[in-house]
Amino acid sequence: MKSDIIQGVKAAFMTMAVCCVLYTGAVYAVGFLAKDKAEGSLIYKDGRVVGSRLIAQNFKGERYFHPRPSSVDYNAAGAGGSNLSPYSKEIRERAEKIIAENGSGLPADMVTASGSGLDPHISLDSAVFQAERVAKARNTDKNGLIALINSHADGNLKIVNVLELNIALDGME
Repeated sequence: MKSDIIQGVKAAFMTMAVCCVLYTGAVYAVGFLAKDKAEGSLIYKDGRVVGSRLIAQNFKGERYFHPRPSSVDYNAAGAGGSNLSPYSKEIRERAEKIIAENGSGLPADMVTASGSGLDPHISLDSAVFQAERVAKARNTDKNGLIALINSHADGNLKIVNVLELNIALDGME
C-alpha cells in the first residue's frame, strides 16, 4: 500500500513535469521562433508600433485609404460581425456617404463589415475606387497611386492591407 502511494506521487510529479514544464517550454519555443506572429504581427515605423497586419484600424480624412466598416469600432477585444442586410437603412446611408466622397462604382466591401469586424484588408477594387479621392487630397497622380496599390496587393486574393498601403502612401511624400 505504501508503494502504491509512492507510485502515485511519482506519477503526479511526472505528469506535472510534462504538462507544466515540457509543454510550456515547447509552446514558448514555437512562439519564440515565430516571433512576428506570436507578438501580433506588429508593424513598426520609425521604431514605434503603428498597428498590426492582422487587425484593422480606422483611417479618417481624405488623404488616406479607408478600411471596411467595423461593427466593433476596430476594437480587437470585442470582435463580431454586424449581420446587417445590404438593404438596411444603415448600409444605404453608409453607401450614399461613400459614393459622395469617392464617386460611383462602389464595391460591396466598402459598406459591409467583415465577419469579425476587424479585417485589415480591402479588395483591390475598393482600393482603386478610393484612388481618385486620395490623389486629389494629396495633390498627386492617380496612376501613381494605382501603381502603389498594385505593388501592395496580394495578387492571388486581390486584396490590399490598408495599414501597409497607408504607410507606403505616407512614405511617398
